[in-house]
Amino acid sequence: MKIPTTLKHKPVIISENYEQVDGRYAEHTDAKGLSLGLAQWNDRGKVEISAKVWRYTGEKWSRQSEELPLHRVLDLAILVARSMQHFREDSYRYENLYDPEQPVIDRIGLQGDAMTVSVCTDNEKINQDIKLFSQALSDDDELNGERLRTLSRILKELGY
Repeated sequence: MKIPTTLKHKPVIISENYEQVDGRYAEHTDAKGLSLGLAQWNDRGKVEISAKVWRYTGEKWSRQSEELPLHRVLDLAILVARSMQHFREDSYRYENLYDPEQPVIDRIGLQGDAMTVSVCTDNEKINQDIKLFSQALSDDDELNGERLRTLSRILKELGY
């Protein structure tokens, strides 16, 4: 299925077969493509790159298609990786997989400040939800591991 090029987001680099590789949703997903392109919110003279997940309902392109600035995609990748690290290396030390006295997992320096990574203690069911989250991470370890190894290889090739 071809990603539309007549909408406000202007695709430049695309993956039109995403439905075939969308993790556990492969072959059964409405996420039909991914693109990197010119953001729909660009103003004259100011261009930003965004990433977009293109959803198709079977009849039309969905308004639930998501577009994110590239730095947010990378920030999400950082958040995912640091969360995985917590559950792999630290969570076993605690009865509820985190320290309720110190729910901050890390502060990661970015652009003169730091992104705080912490357990959401405002969630009334955090002790149940964090166990479900940890189990889901464990269940998807092979699926996510393949993607992280691929990302790691490409980053190394880029010199990072």
